[in-house]
Amino acid sequence: MHKPTPRARHRAAAVAALLLAATTGCSGGPRPAHPHDAQHSPASGAAPAQRPFTLVATGDVLPHDSTIQRAKSDAEDGSYDFRPMLAGVKPIISRADLAICHMETVYGPDEGPFTGYPAFTSPPQVAAALKDTGYDSCSTASNHTLDDGADGLARTLKAFDKAGLKHTGSGRTADESARPALMTAGGAKVAQLAYTYDTNGYPMPDGQPWAVHLIDQKKIIADARAARAGGADVVVVSLHWGTEWQTEPDEQQLSLGKALTASKTGGRPDIDLILGTHAHIPQPYEKVNGTWIVYGEGDQIAGEMFNETGARDERGNMSSIARFTFTPPARPGARWEVGKAEFVPQWIDVERGRVMSLPDALAKSPGSEAYTATQQQISEAVLSRGAAKDGLKMSR
Repeated sequence: MHKPTPRARHRAAAVAALLLAATTGCSGGPRPAHPHDAQHSPASGAAPAQRPFTLVATGDVLPHDSTIQRAKSDAEDGSYDFRPMLAGVKPIISRADLAICHMETVYGPDEGPFTGYPAFTSPPQVAAALKDTGYDSCSTASNHTLDDGADGLARTLKAFDKAGLKHTGSGRTADESARPALMTAGGAKVAQLAYTYDTNGYPMPDGQPWAVHLIDQKKIIADARAARAGGADVVVVSLHWGTEWQTEPDEQQLSLGKALTASKTGGRPDIDLILGTHAHIPQPYEKVNGTWIVYGEGDQIAGEMFNETGARDERGNMSSIARFTFTPPARPGARWEVGKAEFVPQWIDVERGRVMSLPDALAKSPGSEAYTATQQQISEAVLSRGAAKDGLKMSR
């Protein structure tokens, strides 16, 4: 059995304190993560009752110039309003017990300027829209996290804090960077960690080597074990990885995914779910070593997308919403199992600047050949590595 180092023991103790704070609240008393938790709140001092909970996750929030202009035209106060853009999927996101997003870009100053590709600075109003849609936490480690240096990173996390969104994958201080995002649902303590393959060549800010979490297999496993040792019942890892415009997961995704899902402590997996972003198109889901991996969800928010050849590629506006239902452990010390795995095909109507659930859109327009073909294309990508045999189903 591996004996933890003093640093590992210190990290586990710190995570334990944070998990306790996440459960009890640092101020204002306990705050349930979902209305169902409020209905099942235990008596003071008693352990929370365990019940199944749902977790949904979506892909890259990547506002291009056209997206920013749409949000400006949707605002009624001369500002930027991204809520109408996400209204079509709000029912799916908000009814989940936990909802996780991925903020690929960083925010500019309140007054702007705001820019799209190639160096993104997005309006900070995005954070409020994500919160309004029902998201609880967001990964912030991507190849664009340092597009505007330490200032852009800090503005983004400040906006998240103001909106009441948890975040992980980057930090303004070493302590903040070391903390996972901590949530509760169904009586379970859930920790989210996040990492990226690169920062587009931008170096870490001076004196801040911890500013953005980079993918490193040993570190990811160590962090997951620290979260588990600190009391996390479910550990979720968000990874910004893969090859853009490639449906099939690349070698890094396959090898790293296999290694991470194989890692165990005391016979229990260290990681319970892997959520991937970056490729800009839907990628497969797969159960590896008994743990679900979403290799890539596609873009949640984006304008017109152009692939590596420079051609307009409609796949860049296709994505999936992942939804996993976790069930309580069968015995003490066992893992929370995924009892149900689902995906919802999603599409961005760039002409209207709206994100929609395709099953819902087809229910309203059952004869739409375009909706049917797009949904089929997304489903084929998601199921292309045989996830159906492990129970993954399309839902709405």
